[in-house]
Amino acid sequence: MKTTFQYDHYLLYEELKKDLEYFASTYPQYCQLAVNCVTEENRNQYVVTLTNQKTGDALSKPGWYLDGNIHAGEVTSSMCAMHTIDYLLTNYESDPTCKKMLDEETIYVIPRVSPDGAEKFLSSAYTLRSAPRDYLSKDGGVKPEDLDGDGVIRMMRIPTPYGAWKKDPENEDSMVLRQPSDTEGTFYDIYPEGVMEDYEGNENLKQKKPSWGLDFNRNFPLGWFPDSRQAGAGKYPLSNPENKAIVDFVLAHPNIGGAAIGHTSGGLLLYPPGTRPSKSAPNKDIESFQAIAEMGVQELGYQPMNIFDSFMSDQEHYDSGALDDWFYQSQGIPAYTMEFWDVATKSGVPREWNGKPEDPKKSMQRFNAILKWVKANAPEHYLAWQEYDHPYFGKVELGGYNIKFTVQNPPQEFLQEECEHDTKFNLRFAKAMPHLTMESIASEKLSDDLYRITAVVGNLGYLPTNLTDEALTLKVDHPVTLTMEGGEVVEGKQVTEIGNLSGYSRTLTGYGYGNLTTWENAPAKKKVSWIVKGKPGNTLVIKAASEKAGTAEKSIQL
Repeated sequence: MKTTFQYDHYLLYEELKKDLEYFASTYPQYCQLAVNCVTEENRNQYVVTLTNQKTGDALSKPGWYLDGNIHAGEVTSSMCAMHTIDYLLTNYESDPTCKKMLDEETIYVIPRVSPDGAEKFLSSAYTLRSAPRDYLSKDGGVKPEDLDGDGVIRMMRIPTPYGAWKKDPENEDSMVLRQPSDTEGTFYDIYPEGVMEDYEGNENLKQKKPSWGLDFNRNFPLGWFPDSRQAGAGKYPLSNPENKAIVDFVLAHPNIGGAAIGHTSGGLLLYPPGTRPSKSAPNKDIESFQAIAEMGVQELGYQPMNIFDSFMSDQEHYDSGALDDWFYQSQGIPAYTMEFWDVATKSGVPREWNGKPEDPKKSMQRFNAILKWVKANAPEHYLAWQEYDHPYFGKVELGGYNIKFTVQNPPQEFLQEECEHDTKFNLRFAKAMPHLTMESIASEKLSDDLYRITAVVGNLGYLPTNLTDEALTLKVDHPVTLTMEGGEVVEGKQVTEIGNLSGYSRTLTGYGYGNLTTWENAPAKKKVSWIVKGKPGNTLVIKAASEKAGTAEKSIQL
């Protein structure tokens, strides 16, 4: 796919900022760059608005939302978002799909929700969930650190007679759990490579609780619970400025009708609801979610699934406070969490998602398969066990693969392919938005100065103008309106509300007696009439508007 920049490495903040500024200055008619919020470390959370301003302002068109890096270490998602921006702008003049999209829709992109977190992740050996800000930290235990200075925090095996692990006799690179009968030999604890912080009762080792424990995807208002229920949730919903900026932006841009939220990893397309079973959601909503997700299967090869039914292994104490649920369960907007990169499937031992905890034997089998894959495909991210003289534990061994760029994100040589597949899905998803059209307008003369004006307005999109049935339940849908301009309305209203227009996702299709058939068209268009007083030659304009489906208009001369 033709792009301006190469997607063969992960962008630090200054390079990402430079690329965004390039797009805004090179394509000012199609790309507007704004600061959505400023972080505690004085970096910008940028928002990019992509649309052709000559064909209408951003809010007058159907909108679609894309983001990346809600979680600091999931940097693949920000690269995918940047690739979509790049592809649309670079190919606007040469690709009819890109031109049509920016002429008729508005794409909003927040490529890096947590620039502070991503910068720490990319510029150090550390891993973290969302932001490098102290949150409910506790001292004591093994604290991850890069002891040998190779830029990676790997596994550290510590010889101890109390250890639960032993060396795998069939694979020198791996470990296995001790059997109940294992009483002779050398045994180990396995901790992250790191230093020891003393704590009370330190006879028994433990990992230090992460100091940077905030989880932005537990801080959104829908389904928020305090930290005692879900770690990292924050002090209260939207207590993080980065979270609040997203919600404020979405509410200020009511044309947004769909959302793709970037995460890693697992090769999944997750759709809501995530706080209740999918059977509790409207059937037509779930059917639409599945149909859109099928395009992700075609473009990405990812596995679609409902969050609550299949992704959650604990359906009593489930994770929540996530952005996708806020989009759907408070705003009625279809939203997907994209879990990019799936090294498990590439290694030949894919994860089975069925809403149940996985058998530890299967997890161990997958670890060994990934280890083998990394050694064969990304050996630069692998280190064989090496002895290290630890100041606290004495002789230990460090080794294993760099999970940051093997499991959590692809090695750099695999990044561009991931970005290209995602851009293809994004363009297809955005096309599913509702889209108003003024199908026809007609005039019938009733007397010297009275005319009956009839207009037919329709929705050409896959989704209805209300997007989902959930939006109807929540009463957050807004009716399509028709406005008559240029004449005195004698019968009817100057501004007429006509309710919602369905999309072709609601058309009833199937098999007749041996044939394909349409049983009933979706109610995707409506006829409206007025009686207007005017003179021959007067021009009347009828404008249709929908919060989610954009605008359309036609004129007629009496």
